[in-house]
Amino acid sequence: MYDFSKSSPREKTNAEKYTLRKRLFGTEDILPVWVADMDIDTPSFVFQDIKKRLEHPILGYEMVPASAYKAQIQWMKNNHDVEFEIEDMIYSHSVVASINVAIEAYSNEGDNIIVNTPVYPPFFQSVKRHNRELLENKLVIKENGKYGFDLEDLKSKINEKTKLLLLCSPHNPVGRAWNKEELSELLDICVKNNIVVFADEIHSDLVFSPNKHISFSSLNEQAKDICVTAIGVGKTFNLAGVAMSSVSISNKELKEKFLKVYEQNHFADGSVLSHVAFESAYTHGQEWLDALKIHLYKNYEMLKQLCEKYPTKLKLTPTEATYLAWIDCKGMNLSDRKLRDFFVREAKLGLNPGLGFGSNGSGFMRLNFAVSTEKMKEVVDRLDNALNSF
Repeated sequence: MYDFSKSSPREKTNAEKYTLRKRLFGTEDILPVWVADMDIDTPSFVFQDIKKRLEHPILGYEMVPASAYKAQIQWMKNNHDVEFEIEDMIYSHSVVASINVAIEAYSNEGDNIIVNTPVYPPFFQSVKRHNRELLENKLVIKENGKYGFDLEDLKSKINEKTKLLLLCSPHNPVGRAWNKEELSELLDICVKNNIVVFADEIHSDLVFSPNKHISFSSLNEQAKDICVTAIGVGKTFNLAGVAMSSVSISNKELKEKFLKVYEQNHFADGSVLSHVAFESAYTHGQEWLDALKIHLYKNYEMLKQLCEKYPTKLKLTPTEATYLAWIDCKGMNLSDRKLRDFFVREAKLGLNPGLGFGSNGSGFMRLNFAVSTEKMKEVVDRLDNALNSF
């Protein structure tokens, strides 16, 4: 029913990944595969519902309808076996905004906040902007090439000023869907040390079989009691532009602290059309998502085959989730600057340099493979030609 072989052109729109090419890469002669939205058409049923809403000639202030949250709650129950309550749902225009609220709500200046690097750059950027101390718990690469938590390192660094852990689950950029055992071990440490967990689960729907997303709050009542969960439609349905996500907090005290900061910043309730798109995606999106994940994994396999063609130059980190490939390029023996230049000048591709995700991202590049089949073939061909001449 769904064809992802081609996608609508975005070059003449205000899409960030295209309009910022000159500023970020010094040229517009690249294919941008960096910022984490999809070069795949947003599902048509969302537009159908938006068009229906536009039949009413007033677009004034509106509350988020209960039906939108109910659709999300049902989706999370069906797909991830986690139950949220409607009274615990809070609107947010983005996960990053919610992170910033959580930092102010659960810590003071000078307190320590844990991040597991390499990680999505706004995690540690937000910590530093609020004058908190960054407690960097570096992930470790295991024998199978996948990343894992270094819990002994974490326990050695925690002190009485450690207040908050920013958990990326599934993890961007290393593609892990953390399993129950890993999350339970992390939970035990946080409970013992009175640490609040902010769980960024925005990629929760983008997990590839046989892996599953385990929502942190679903582990047990203790987890639910210390967790703030951020979820939304932006990544799953390519709806980042509607600027709508949600936060779920079941602990009354944590909720009150969050709302105190939240209300000072006047988040309000978002836009009318955002509400419609959000509810439509969660109501009608299952078949589309199932087809999308098959397509995305085929793209990942295309990239994997290319990396296997150049085993001394590239190593592709095994992925369990997200549409973001984490590529180890250390075999090319290039500095981070020269590595970035290789991808821009030789491959004519715009990727995220790994160093932007933390010091242990040095020598890596992040590639967004959420593109049409046609575009993925072009990405692979460009990189293949560049590597062949390197």
